[in-house]
Amino acid sequence: MRPGGRRPRLPAARRGRRRAQPRQGLLTLGATARRGLEAAQIHQHTQKIVGGLDVLVGLTHGEQAVGLTWLWGPLGRSLAAIPNADVIADCGRLGAYPQLADLVAESEQVVLLTRATLDHVAHLRERLQITKAHGVVVIADPRNYRGSIEDVRRIVGPSVQFVHGLAYDPKGAELLRGQWGGRLDRSLLIRTARDLAARLVSHR
Repeated sequence: MRPGGRRPRLPAARRGRRRAQPRQGLLTLGATARRGLEAAQIHQHTQKIVGGLDVLVGLTHGEQAVGLTWLWGPLGRSLAAIPNADVIADCGRLGAYPQLADLVAESEQVVLLTRATLDHVAHLRERLQITKAHGVVVIADPRNYRGSIEDVRRIVGPSVQFVHGLAYDPKGAELLRGQWGGRLDRSLLIRTARDLAARLVSHR
């Protein structure tokens, strides 16, 4: 799920739908949850994408997040209570919506993403000072993949449990959105994502 500010691009599994629909997701969940929210309600507002994953589609602009400030705490507790499921919440740029701290507080792991550039790493260090992050993921150029990860690891030091990488792979991202043919499982994006998933599981 993604709380804030972007139209969904992942292909929907339902025939006749090219993309997941923004009108079903956090907005509809918020409209029905004012009298209370339980984990079982969440599935009623998710959409299935190609590959079988259930997605709770987020919001399309920031103004919608302002109207749902009351939802983030109950939503975090309900997501944490879903049985036999791993939930990934894309909370966007931390600090943009302070109310999301109530959702982040319910997370088993908090992972910050960065690029290996001076401005991005400087912003990362600021976030690490105010966020109890468990790990950092570096969106790294495949031409200097390991070097970029090591550079960030030296800078953040022991402030997080791990620093890992995810390949910057635009063609792999297009494959994931169903925009052109090819073997998605062979893309750098998916190969490095598998390694990242294994690392996250090992740090539970």
